[in-house]
Amino acid sequence: MVQVHPFKGIRPAEELADQVAALPYDVVNSQEAKDLAADNPYSYFHIDKAEIDLPADLSPYDEKVYQKAADNLAAFLEKGWLFKESEAYFYLYELVMNGRSQTGIVACTSISDYIDEKIKKHEFTRHEKEIDRMNHIRTCDANTSPIFLSYRPQTEIQTIIKDWQQEHAPVYDFTSYHDVTHRVWVIDQAETNEKLTKLFTDVDALYIADGHHRTESAVKIGLEKRQSGDQNSETEQFLSIIFPEDELAIWEYNRVLKSAPPADFMDRLAENYQVTKTGVKKPEKAGDCQLYDGEAWYTLSIKPEKVPNDPVEKLDVALLQKFVLEDIFEIADIRTDKRIDFVGGIRGTEELEKLVDSGDWKLAFSMYPTQMTDLLAVADAKKIMPPKSTWFEPKLLSGLFLHDLETK
Repeated sequence: MVQVHPFKGIRPAEELADQVAALPYDVVNSQEAKDLAADNPYSYFHIDKAEIDLPADLSPYDEKVYQKAADNLAAFLEKGWLFKESEAYFYLYELVMNGRSQTGIVACTSISDYIDEKIKKHEFTRHEKEIDRMNHIRTCDANTSPIFLSYRPQTEIQTIIKDWQQEHAPVYDFTSYHDVTHRVWVIDQAETNEKLTKLFTDVDALYIADGHHRTESAVKIGLEKRQSGDQNSETEQFLSIIFPEDELAIWEYNRVLKSAPPADFMDRLAENYQVTKTGVKKPEKAGDCQLYDGEAWYTLSIKPEKVPNDPVEKLDVALLQKFVLEDIFEIADIRTDKRIDFVGGIRGTEELEKLVDSGDWKLAFSMYPTQMTDLLAVADAKKIMPPKSTWFEPKLLSGLFLHDLETK
């Protein structure tokens, strides 16, 4: 069983939601955030990436940045751009992209569930990134960005969600980045909230889809509050948006290499892959990836006998890592090696061609997307995916929901 709780959300005034909502802090850099927030005093970037309001030569990790975030949050609340609910509610958050819809329950989830591995992960985190979000949470005294979670769908939960959407009007309904429509409903009926809380006790586990650093940071702040004696019911929880796994789509996470291929490159590829010049730019099935060398597109089909049963090692990104990046190019750590970079699938194969054709990059690999069933299987096995295995679209916007830790 897992614990989910309604909470007194901090959220935008209805008429300002589309101006407040911003892309997640970790998908844009400081300059991009500054450009996106230009001439928009309501933008959540003023809180989530507060360095945009400070001198450009100041480090985004300076303590002044976190204090500016807290000051801006207080100002947003004082001006009524954001407000805090008087009662605890669940919320529904629907995103529609290219005609496909996904709806999550916005809730607070349990630090204890994460510690007890009822909220499961599939990625490692980096300490310096955790420190950044911990400073942000601690100084703002709030979970300032939601965690993107998933669960195996439950019929009763899905029925409640669909019925509520059909019978009630959303409080927010707007279209934003990449033509994604965002809608939010407030479940302001105590009986429904109680029923949802009870139904989630029959859900075996929640899975982190995206937001491992935010999760670790939120949990560590909660544990810090326990140790300092500054603990309350809110510090034992963190902000999450929980989607049924069958509504989610993982996009491909492609790779580009700076290293020139060796003279026997094609022969070495053929040891593990069937290599065919096809002109196809996106793989059509698991086990295939596409290679672009500046002159042509090739289909690389993994030989069946080379695919292990292990839930991690059988992933296409893991096979490419082993048989190509490590064996041929001797790239052991793709997190730090400067010869490799990663391109989210939303940028398309045109971006891969552009990078290689520029001459700065020598090869591009267009990957088949990792599937949600793969993600759940890896997490259930308590294993870790290779870095940059998943790219989720659409992105959950920040600024629509905050959770007050209530310790200040």
